[in-house]
Amino acid sequence: MKQRCPIRVLQIIDNLGMGGAETWLMEVLRLWSKSDVCRIDFLATGNPGIFDEEARRLGAQVHYVRYGRAHLPRFAKQFRQVLREGRYHAIHDHGDYASGWHFLMGGSALPPVRVTHVHNPAYQIRNNYGVTNGRCFTAQVGKALVARYSTHITGTSRQVIAEYGFDASRFRRIPKAALYCGFDPARFLGDPVAAKASVSHEFGWPEDSKIILFAGRIDQSPDLGHPRNHKNAGFAVSVGIECARWDRRVRMLLAGEPSPAVPTLQGRIAAAGLDGRIQFVGVRRDIERLMLASDVLLFPSRGEGLGMVAVEAQAAGLPILVSDAVPRECVVVPELVRFQKVEAGEAAWAADLLQLAVQHRNIPAANERVAASFFAIENSARALFQLYSKGSLAS
Repeated sequence: MKQRCPIRVLQIIDNLGMGGAETWLMEVLRLWSKSDVCRIDFLATGNPGIFDEEARRLGAQVHYVRYGRAHLPRFAKQFRQVLREGRYHAIHDHGDYASGWHFLMGGSALPPVRVTHVHNPAYQIRNNYGVTNGRCFTAQVGKALVARYSTHITGTSRQVIAEYGFDASRFRRIPKAALYCGFDPARFLGDPVAAKASVSHEFGWPEDSKIILFAGRIDQSPDLGHPRNHKNAGFAVSVGIECARWDRRVRMLLAGEPSPAVPTLQGRIAAAGLDGRIQFVGVRRDIERLMLASDVLLFPSRGEGLGMVAVEAQAAGLPILVSDAVPRECVVVPELVRFQKVEAGEAAWAADLLQLAVQHRNIPAANERVAASFFAIENSARALFQLYSKGSLAS
């Protein structure tokens, strides 16, 4: 019997914002909207997002159904209604342990393929759920429900699946594999000389500047070890200050959603006499241009589900200094990626950064390797289609 076409899939997310999972799903939606091989709808448990209208233009339905302790009866009723009306072949839940609770509430309306997908580093989940005994209990029950209801467990890396405890014996029957987020590597091709001139002009910098790029949201706390510190933006600023002290040509951009910690970090920059040389530029929609213009990417995260910004940098032929807490699965072009321990300190990181900043870039060759990898959107979407249509995962 032929598979019905298109395959219908419900994605459960918080919202269609600028997160890694959401931008990936939008890339998949754009690709599949051209061929209609698979129809994606979204059930968002939070607030409206910036991609809502585009998703609808591409044929997706976006259902907003609030999830939380105060909304559980209403969520369960509306969720089952969405499932019955959509007659989905698969449900793909990006809510880690909460997916087990969602599947419990879906009941008999659940489709045959039920995917639990984990994206965030496990230490964040421990922080989020470990605040009270009640939240910890909720997480543990959700994890048990994943074992009961999920037909597949996927993660942004194989490492993060293990960190969530999904290799335990009670999950043995459930197929597990990394399902890598994808993007179009061709976006990161371009002329680095022209990009450097453009960015230098934008910020009033000399055209011979050595530009260090940090790309990620600015943490709520600038302090190492704080539960609200993830991307290590405070450490990144300290490393940038050290580099600027060693080389007068150094400039630094921190691109990402700002936080209340920014004034504190700007104070540290001013105290070092580096106003204007290290700048917070907020959320940018031209990250490709910034990567082409930069000489090195600084990526000192405390942990990542994978670290897609590192893969994007490789597509731009940009050398990267990355924390050893980031999964090695992000490496596509090994000669561009160097790992370092945060514990090594600012001086060691600065020395490595300045070495990498003078490394020769072969952008077309690096981009071609990323385009042939699992991270290319066509390959990523193919793996998704295989999962939804046949219920099979690459091991």
